[in-house]
Amino acid sequence: MGKVVNPVIPGMAPDPSIVRVGEDYYLATSTFHWQPGIQLFHSRDLANWEAVGYVLTKEEVSLQGTNTPAGIWAPHLSYDSATKRFWLVYSHMQNMAGREFNADAYAVWASDIRGPWSKPLYLTSIGFDPSLYHAPDGHHYLAILEWETRDGYQAPGYIVLAEVDLTTGQVGEWHRVTQGFTTRGCVEAPQLYYHDGYYYLLLASGGTGYGHGIEIGRAKSIFGPYEPNPTDEPILTSQPAHLFSLGDPDAGHFEMYNPHSPIQKAGHGSLVETPDGHWYLTHLMARPLPGTKLNPLGRETGLQPVEWTADSWLMLTDGSNLAKATVEIPGAQVQDQAVWDIDEDFATVIYDQRFMTPYHPQSPAWLDNTIPGKLKIYGRNSLFSQFAPSIMATRATSLDYTVQTKVQIKPDHYSESAGIGLYYDSNNWLYARLGLADDEKQLTLRLMQAKLGQRLNYRFDEVGVPAGSVEIKLAYHFGVATVSYRFDADEAWQALGQPIDVQYLSDEGVNGEPGEIGGFTGLFNFIGAVDAHQHDSYGEFSYYRVINQGGANA
Repeated sequence: MGKVVNPVIPGMAPDPSIVRVGEDYYLATSTFHWQPGIQLFHSRDLANWEAVGYVLTKEEVSLQGTNTPAGIWAPHLSYDSATKRFWLVYSHMQNMAGREFNADAYAVWASDIRGPWSKPLYLTSIGFDPSLYHAPDGHHYLAILEWETRDGYQAPGYIVLAEVDLTTGQVGEWHRVTQGFTTRGCVEAPQLYYHDGYYYLLLASGGTGYGHGIEIGRAKSIFGPYEPNPTDEPILTSQPAHLFSLGDPDAGHFEMYNPHSPIQKAGHGSLVETPDGHWYLTHLMARPLPGTKLNPLGRETGLQPVEWTADSWLMLTDGSNLAKATVEIPGAQVQDQAVWDIDEDFATVIYDQRFMTPYHPQSPAWLDNTIPGKLKIYGRNSLFSQFAPSIMATRATSLDYTVQTKVQIKPDHYSESAGIGLYYDSNNWLYARLGLADDEKQLTLRLMQAKLGQRLNYRFDEVGVPAGSVEIKLAYHFGVATVSYRFDADEAWQALGQPIDVQYLSDEGVNGEPGEIGGFTGLFNFIGAVDAHQHDSYGEFSYYRVINQGGANA
């Protein structure tokens, strides 16, 4: 029996959708305003996971101008054994203003999880969080939340089901089947399963904050009627206390924070059966900074063992509905937390696939990795831009880590810079930038910061960089960032200014779409460049290194 520590996938890895094919487990998670779109992970034992690629890699979607936290939401991964195809459906959330929540749903397929994936097939714009069920008779069914916009009607709406033609994308008659199986409300992310003569409908509920959970109902017919789990409560949550929030659009529910649980926000998950007949529930979860309700790492992926009761209902194996920080998985190997560290020296043209870019794709237009041992990042928009910021970023996977690089740049204008930093979105970041001083007479290292859209420029803490290049190290320690530098590998690190409180770089600390909670994406580390002059300067990076102190679960 292997002891597994949650999260099994640390950092921004929310809305996990899992499928098993043979002995292999595959899992997809949301990516929001980041490209490439839709992360894919692989495991052989449910405990140890590795990133294996993305689904949206060919500019199939434009995310420029995306407001936090819109973008690519809630992918659902499935496998059709009849055609031996992986299917993935997802929502592109384009607008959240006025609580209109305009989203288009698409489907793609691939014969190999690593691609290539088909061109997106449009399905519907009725709501968001679609999923597919492949029936043994060859029919396919689409489940989704029908988003409610009428005044005086229960929000967020009905869970609806329809048969769908996966060749044409044609959707049949919609059937409104439920508005939820508990009083937590805010149901979304419907997923269908068939077991022991019943169709089971798994739902996320309670909003994606501290009242989050997973609830379940079942029916003899796929279109219902569905009966709720007899407990009238979620089968998984971080806060078992009763919550009545029907019609309440609040996704935070800070009053539901559980001070006795090391993991929070457990909800939105999917089921998988092992080859030997054990069942597990993957789910999103969060780990707040100690003493706060702020979650810098966003929503991560956790795992819980479940079993079927004598009367064919699903429950956690310990009989409760409280998500646990540690679980037992037969045959699981000890988790190798070092897989979440990064040590990239850009020695080849293929760099670490965990690099992602906000709002727009990586391309040769601003990236040059043709010289071994160097990555050139050509500067474009400022980091406030939602269109073309030149950023190469990786998910923060621990609350205690260091990230460092060596960079050089030859700027000829005060707007040109290159460096390293922390990034949540275009309004919220910290940037240690190498560029010209304001008088344009010497090269300097200085900190810049965006906090809720306001720029902070630490110009009194800048230091001269006579050699033209510098190593920069950023230490993130439970919400506090310390930046240091050195000009030679044999030198001691020198502090750049004072430690900076960056707790606000968290889901609850940023300023997202007006009327919504701040966000639900997560913190990233990055190297990048800015050039608001001619777009012809570049930062040259020799390496990129992330070391998690005490492992990614710290």
